[in-house]
Amino acid sequence: MAIKPSQIQSVLNSKRADFSSFDASTSNYLSQYRTAWKEWTMLPEVKRDCWTQTQSSDLGARPLEPISAENHGIIRSHLQWDNREQSLEWVRQQLSDVTTFAVDGSQVFPQKDFSIPIALVQIGWFENHHSAAGTYEKDILLDVMTPKDLVADRSQPMDRWINMRRFSMEVQRLVDYIKTAKDRALEQGRDPEKCLVFCDGSLVLSFASMLEETIRAPYIEQVLTLLQASEKHQVPLVGYIDTAESNDVVTLLKVFHDLGKSRAIHDAKLLNSLMKWGDRTPLMTCDRGGILTEYREMRDHLTFTYLKTNAGYPARLDLPKWIWEAGLTETVINQVRAEVVVGNGYPYAIETADQTAVLQSRDRQIFYRILQDWAAQEQLQLSLSQKMMSKARRRG
Repeated sequence: MAIKPSQIQSVLNSKRADFSSFDASTSNYLSQYRTAWKEWTMLPEVKRDCWTQTQSSDLGARPLEPISAENHGIIRSHLQWDNREQSLEWVRQQLSDVTTFAVDGSQVFPQKDFSIPIALVQIGWFENHHSAAGTYEKDILLDVMTPKDLVADRSQPMDRWINMRRFSMEVQRLVDYIKTAKDRALEQGRDPEKCLVFCDGSLVLSFASMLEETIRAPYIEQVLTLLQASEKHQVPLVGYIDTAESNDVVTLLKVFHDLGKSRAIHDAKLLNSLMKWGDRTPLMTCDRGGILTEYREMRDHLTFTYLKTNAGYPARLDLPKWIWEAGLTETVINQVRAEVVVGNGYPYAIETADQTAVLQSRDRQIFYRILQDWAAQEQLQLSLSQKMMSKARRRG
């Protein structure tokens, strides 16, 4: 039976006070933090650097680029075009012969309707050379997780092993690509220095801090391998977070201005009203503590900036510190801006990788049918629930 709109409206009306109270509290905190940001940006650079150096670890953020009170501490892009053709010409200037690469993944979780636990994990990637020839590559790689993979450690939900396998496959593909990117470019007659690799998500795995050691450690090892590969081979890597709720700048301001903590305030919400499309914040080192304490030599090798890419909150870009040390920050960020223009508000490379990797309902049905046929051929005891067969009949 369909939901009843009248009931939803009634419940919302009865709880209006809860939402009003939340809005008022958030607005008050937001005002305090915006005042703190203004005062922070107005500090003389020498005084601000001195204060930062006296603070212990876990400050949240430590500026790498100068911060000026002019433009409210925001680095303006000054990018405006009269029409789409002008914007695409600028894109061509930034991305011509630059190879971009992105990976994404999808999965089919185990179904209770199957008598045997089994899962499908698939990753897809997109490599675009942005060349006059218009060459690109899209492909997929999949893996089937068996009962041995899924129930070996019953102390963990099966979903966790599946998510970790997907993450591992995505990262391994990125690492493999980074290691061979320059050699492949030379073989194909392209400039090996013109390359940009996207990771769809943060390079700071805060979620892993809530996981048990047996699962947390592999996540950390994988992301460290990715960061080390980017630095060793000097291939720019960007972790792109479209809906970021990080609070590294908020933490910095909390310490600076001795403010109260509010979970409703995050960096993107704080900075959004100060930014226009293409604007960004000065690059900062991530000094979050927590999971970063397990990043070993890479603990202070991660930087970030917030980039206004659409009408919503600014996206967060995580970048290995070597990019800033090599003087490539603005070049890389301009390439990200260009990808966003092509993708109408979201990097085209990531968007296409997602479309390549995603498993549709039809894909799931194909997987189930192949699984059934294979199980019968191998004389495995795989049975389906009556509920699933009923759904198949009704929806077929």
